[in-house]
Amino acid sequence: MSTQTLNSIASKELYLEYDWYKNTFPPAVQQSSDEFFQPGFKFVMIGISKNINALMDKDSYFVTKIRIDKQYDMFFRSSENAVSLILDRVLGKPNRSFNFNRMTDLEAKIITAFNDYMFNITSKFLSPPPATELRRTNFDVIHLTFIIKDIDDAKFGKFIVSLPAALLNPDTITSKGDKFDNTSFKTSTLDVNIKIGSTKFSMYDLKNLDTEDIVIFDNSNTKKMTLIIGDYEKEIKLNPNLGLITPTDENNGGNNMGANNLWDSIEVEMTAEFDAVKITLGDLKNIEDGMVVDLTSIYDNKVTLKVEDKIIARGELVIVNDRYGVKINEVTAQQKDGAIAGDIASDEITAGQPAQTDDTAEPPVSEAEQQDEEFDYSDFELDDEDI
Repeated sequence: MSTQTLNSIASKELYLEYDWYKNTFPPAVQQSSDEFFQPGFKFVMIGISKNINALMDKDSYFVTKIRIDKQYDMFFRSSENAVSLILDRVLGKPNRSFNFNRMTDLEAKIITAFNDYMFNITSKFLSPPPATELRRTNFDVIHLTFIIKDIDDAKFGKFIVSLPAALLNPDTITSKGDKFDNTSFKTSTLDVNIKIGSTKFSMYDLKNLDTEDIVIFDNSNTKKMTLIIGDYEKEIKLNPNLGLITPTDENNGGNNMGANNLWDSIEVEMTAEFDAVKITLGDLKNIEDGMVVDLTSIYDNKVTLKVEDKIIARGELVIVNDRYGVKINEVTAQQKDGAIAGDIASDEITAGQPAQTDDTAEPPVSEAEQQDEEFDYSDFELDDEDI
């Protein structure tokens, strides 16, 4: 495990020790408040961390440092809101809003005295400092973050107690073995995505994609697909469903015939994947390199075609020679009732078409032009290397 992981807020050891911290310090902090101010404030611990930077946020803090010995200190940090609500209850609400820059000596002494009192109670849970001198690091301190709230008011603030880790001896939750039998979950299912393949597709062919068209995916193989769970991807082998074989001439639309300008000839990557497929945890656990996976049921699922994570069309899987293809049943990007979000004016994407400056009725559009404009392909941003 890397140093960065060990020093993160999500450190594993803190998860195992959390119960001890929660049962030890919050009662002591609450006791300190009740005895010093009398009941009126409620302290709730909301987190444990080794990294103070993530806790400080952009707030300002009143900090009290109390020396334990020449090596170790405790710190008590009160946010501006926390100091304000404490002083409001102790001294009464002032006519002006509280600000650290205008904090009086009396106000500072009240907060410091409270922190000293809390130190006397919470330090009882620290071990005696070791005789040997230890090398200090940035992450040898445990920070306990509390929310302090006035029980009679909606105001609240943040309060952080920083403890030297070397003087703590927290109880750790230890595993007593597996809580569940591995077989308990083997029939449980989860949704996974299965990527069929990808291919390069010209903007011209993308614009003219229509139902009954068949798109062949050059980067596909009938004997394997890619299983995707979140950020995890694994190539799986499977026996192709020979019933999907379609006798047809290969034509993946990538020949750019009919393209009449540079924009039309630009190629983008189109991917095909099944709609979410359910697989049991037992089957998922048994997937190994070289193993053939039985995913017969996926062949009945609809296939989604995407360009830059935008859904372009849906269809059904076919096999052409040794590659997968998709027979288009629906072109979802064609929206006759409105343009795709983020569309730009058609005069900016249609070569040779003049800009429309008159707000009155638009001139008639031929049937061929209307078909071209039904699919607005300007929604896809292209990198320079695609041109």
